Amino acid sequence: MTATTTPVTGQARSPKVARWLDDHRPALLIGNEWVPAKSGKTFATVNPATEQVLALVAEADKPDVDAAVASARRAFEGPWSELGPGQRARILRKFAALIEEHTAELAELETLDNGMTIATAKAFIGVAVESMFYFAGAAQQIFGQTSPSAPTNFNYVLREPIGVVGAITPWNAPICANVWKIAPVLAAGNTMILKPAEQTPLTALRLGELGMEAGLPPGVLNILTGFGPGAGSSISEHPGIDKITFTGSVETGRRILHASAGNLKRVTLELGGKSPNIVFPDADMEGALANSLAGFSTISGQVCVAGTRLFVQRDIKDEFVENLSAVAANIKVGDPFDPETTMGPLASAEQFERVKGYLDIGKSEGAIAASGGSTIDGKGYFVQPTIFDGVENSMRIAQEEIFGPVVSVIPFTDEYDAILQGNDTTYGLAAAVWTRDVSRAHQLARRIKAGTVWINTFLELDPTMPFGGYKESGLGREFGANWYQAYTEEKSVFVKL
Repeated sequence: MTATTTPVTGQARSPKVARWLDDHRPALLIGNEWVPAKSGKTFATVNPATEQVLALVAEADKPDVDAAVASARRAFEGPWSELGPGQRARILRKFAALIEEHTAELAELETLDNGMTIATAKAFIGVAVESMFYFAGAAQQIFGQTSPSAPTNFNYVLREPIGVVGAITPWNAPICANVWKIAPVLAAGNTMILKPAEQTPLTALRLGELGMEAGLPPGVLNILTGFGPGAGSSISEHPGIDKITFTGSVETGRRILHASAGNLKRVTLELGGKSPNIVFPDADMEGALANSLAGFSTISGQVCVAGTRLFVQRDIKDEFVENLSAVAANIKVGDPFDPETTMGPLASAEQFERVKGYLDIGKSEGAIAASGGSTIDGKGYFVQPTIFDGVENSMRIAQEEIFGPVVSVIPFTDEYDAILQGNDTTYGLAAAVWTRDVSRAHQLARRIKAGTVWINTFLELDPTMPFGGYKESGLGREFGANWYQAYTEEKSVFVKL
């Protein structure tokens, strides 16, 4: 069984977005001014549904990074440091309100640039707005402490911003990824240089405009579009940058960690995943099926926490695969602006070729495509949602992050086997367990090596909960009650009375 397709008949662009694209000139945001790259170089950003060029974008390199760092440093030592947390919070609240006000426009840009369905784009912008409001409030919740001391002393601990932060973000959910960096970095009192993924730069540039409208002083938020080699590597190596926060691949994370050694930058890395999604026979099967489908097809499977290793208890595995294939056949792949479409294209030609390669690898390893298994002919980077059966946990399709709508179904015998196979990976970002047995659920949650474990749900995130990975899925945590620890330094002060 395979999913149905909807024709891509052209992109339904609103007049406002059409004007924005027509008026767009390749430029970087440095010190609240739009300036061309010093080299004059540009590159194209492409609509993955049609393979047509949307706009030319400035290609930043080391001289542009130098200028942005100087701007960010001036802002950090000057106007931004003079604002109290309440004043920063007001600006961030206005920033959040502007994002919410421009939801339709931002969603359209996101869909044009990334290929996610318009409904998904609107939902993600809602998440971004909620996150910005959350951190606006959290800006006033960064507390130091007083320490026990002799009557002749007064000792206390301060939390102070780190300084200039470099943020490098991925292409799979661009506006969320960018806001998830901007909001906590600025709430903690830092300034930043943001490098969005070269595949999806448009909503980052629009966020820069809205940030200025919200009242961010010059140099607080600088946006450099460009490539990893050049802009990204220069940010990672720059001695004037005090911290790097990165979301992306393990390979790039390693390079950033190595580059950070020059001035011992603080580093937060949110890297890849190969999440186990474990289904027991006593599970709510309707919920397990729906969420297992979403777990590998949301944003065409381009999700770091995607449940792409689907472990199903051996006695029910064949029936579950049959039912999952049936619901997968209801996915409509095609024009992301068509309200009937439930899955759009992959985000780039590079990713299309990568996923296509893994479809061939799976078949060569002996896996059987119970559903899908191939790309879709014609313009655009479209791939059928694919369910591989007959998979062993040691296969490449079960061990390597594909980042596409491809799930590997793997049987298990009991709790011990599920834990053993689930943890048999270099990743540890997320996991899910489907069971009505409360004791079993809590036991697995404790024993699975992952930063997030969902019980009878999937893909839920909340800024009040910490997020990050075990093993090669990253370093540090973002969000949660202690979010500010990633973006502040701790200072001990001793006072002799």
